[in-house]
Amino acid sequence: MSEQHSKPNLSQSQVSEMVKRLFGLTPVEIRSLPSFYDQNFYVAAVEGGEYLLKIVNSADSKNAALIEVQTYAMSFLHKNGLPAQTVLSTTSGQLMSLEEIDCGRGPQKYLVRLLTYLPGITISNVPVKPQLLFDVGKTAARMDQILQEMDHPRLSLLQREKFIWSLSDVTFLEEYISVLDGHPLQEAVSSVIRQYRTCVIPKRSSFRKCINHGDFNDLNVLVELCEGDGYRISGILDFGDMNSGYYVYELAITIMHMMTEHPRPIEVGGPVLAGWESVLPLNEAERECLYLLVLSRFCQSLVLTRYTVTLHPENAEYLMIISSKGIPILQQLWELGKDHVEKVWFQSAAQFNDK
Repeated sequence: MSEQHSKPNLSQSQVSEMVKRLFGLTPVEIRSLPSFYDQNFYVAAVEGGEYLLKIVNSADSKNAALIEVQTYAMSFLHKNGLPAQTVLSTTSGQLMSLEEIDCGRGPQKYLVRLLTYLPGITISNVPVKPQLLFDVGKTAARMDQILQEMDHPRLSLLQREKFIWSLSDVTFLEEYISVLDGHPLQEAVSSVIRQYRTCVIPKRSSFRKCINHGDFNDLNVLVELCEGDGYRISGILDFGDMNSGYYVYELAITIMHMMTEHPRPIEVGGPVLAGWESVLPLNEAERECLYLLVLSRFCQSLVLTRYTVTLHPENAEYLMIISSKGIPILQQLWELGKDHVEKVWFQSAAQFNDK
């Protein structure tokens, strides 16, 4: 979380030249896509095929080995039946290329990958009905199960120390909380951090470890229309926040982000939880901490997004999407309290499974 997290800012002509030079493809259409730290482009080629060109921010580009593990994870999920992207090799046979590019701030080095473009639209663009939420929870659990079976010589890199987006590192938010000075939720965020320290940390030894995708959100899950009027999951995007964590973290992250897309957010937890537990039933410690972990993720989103806006005000509109949606939900969850919210979630999940 520093200004060294320089976001690339390539022009379409730079993208076109790069795609031709590195991948031997001639773009017929190039379209910019939203991203938090990186820069993404949709690319359609004269030779056929649709792709996503990803230019990694300058800070993360310094850790090619970590990007390599993320790339391998995508391929591993794809081979095991989940709709993840795969990476196209460069003309020289590499899965990524470190390019020195001047985006107007002097030459900097950025890692570049060309990924398959998956069909569908983000789940943020469709009604999140209970069956789709169940499928989201089930897919998130299957994803973490499969990732836990993955073997790679550099897997230890996913133990990312002081990784500010990890739910293991919620207490580090205290370093950034000054960005909330005067915000009506500042007191709630401070209290969540204190409760995380006293209620979650002592129970972590009972959580089951796994590898987390870490950002299973409403912009990273693609869906497409299936027979009838329902949707099915057609893509899982963005593995940049992968880290060693716990199964219950992924569930909390998924519930939090799906809540931002529902007119009655509190109703989201039940179907997502039911889908998750159809694959991985929670143990007692995980159930006890789920509410606080969902609140912790809302706090991370609120604090870190506002901090990032101070570094990248030019990207404020995109950065504030999740934060602005999350503020009233965090307020509601906080005011309703743990007992009430858990009762809604767990009773709804039980009823869903009884159908």
